[in-house]
Amino acid sequence: MKKSALLVVGFLLTHGALVFAESDVRGTINNESNNQGSANIAVGVGNEANTGSTAISNSNVRGTVINESRNQGSANVAVGAFNNANLGSANVQNSNVRGTVINESRNHGAANVAVGVGNNASLGSTNIQNANVRGAVINDSNNRGSANVAVGVGNNANLGSTNVQNANVRGTVINESRNQGSANVAVGAFNNANLGSTNIQNANVRGTVINGSNNQGSANVAVGFGNNANLGSTNVQNANVRGTVINGSSNQGSANVAVGFGNNTNLGSTTLQNSNIRGTVVNESNNQGSANVAVGFGNNANLGSTNVQNANVRGTVINESNNQGAANVAIGAGNNANLGTVDLENSNVRGTVINESNNQGAANVAIGAGNSANMGSVVVK
Repeated sequence: MKKSALLVVGFLLTHGALVFAESDVRGTINNESNNQGSANIAVGVGNEANTGSTAISNSNVRGTVINESRNQGSANVAVGAFNNANLGSANVQNSNVRGTVINESRNHGAANVAVGVGNNASLGSTNIQNANVRGAVINDSNNRGSANVAVGVGNNANLGSTNVQNANVRGTVINESRNQGSANVAVGAFNNANLGSTNIQNANVRGTVINGSNNQGSANVAVGFGNNANLGSTNVQNANVRGTVINGSSNQGSANVAVGFGNNTNLGSTTLQNSNIRGTVVNESNNQGSANVAVGFGNNANLGSTNVQNANVRGTVINESNNQGAANVAIGAGNNANLGTVDLENSNVRGTVINESNNQGAANVAIGAGNSANMGSVVVK
């Protein structure tokens, strides 16, 4: 039986958070909690640790969803199996929202940790999964000097990121998070580490997708098997976007690293895979003095690049990244290293393809067997 509003508060599970499950809400949902210097811990199986977050599950909301929590110096921890650790995040799952979803959390110097199997660790992020949103999705979190960590198997570590998965969004998707000096780490197998990135997967978006995150001096690391490490990047996979896709992230002096097998590392890049885009694709990321590294087998290392694979684009593809003094490295076997490059593979583009990247003093290196290293190039296969 549905209820008009249900607030769940669990011992050592929910701290300064709003949780709605199987609810009908007609009006604004606003979380303005102050959790500075707090600790929220969940230990065991199937845990949810929420600090300064808004979680909407299996619900209908007719109104704006706003998360304005203050979580400076806080710690949010989930240890065990199938854990979800959310700090200063907005999560909408299996729900219908008719209105804008906004996350404006402040998480300076905070720590968000998930350890075990099947973990999700989100800090200052907005996650839309299996949901319908009729309105803009905005992530404007401030996560300077924060740490987001997932250790184990099948982990997702998101810091200052926007993730839309198996969802329909009718409106603009914007990620303007501030993640200077932050660390985002996933260690184990089949991990996803996203810092200041926008990820659209198996979704339909009718509107512009913008990633304008600031990730100066940050570190994004994935270690193990089948990892994806994305820093200041926009990734569209198995999705349909009717609108412009823009990546304008600032990643000066940042490090993006994936170590192991079958890794993908993207720093200040735009990647379109198995998708349909009706609009312009623009990559204007600033990656001066940054390092993007993939070590192992079957790795892809992309820095300030635009990659279109098995996709259809009706519009102009533009890469104007600034990669002065940057280093892009792939070491091992079967690696691809792209710096300031436009790479088109098995794709259809109806429009102009432009590469105006600035790669002065940059280094692009592939070491091993069967590697490809492209810098300041346009590659069509």
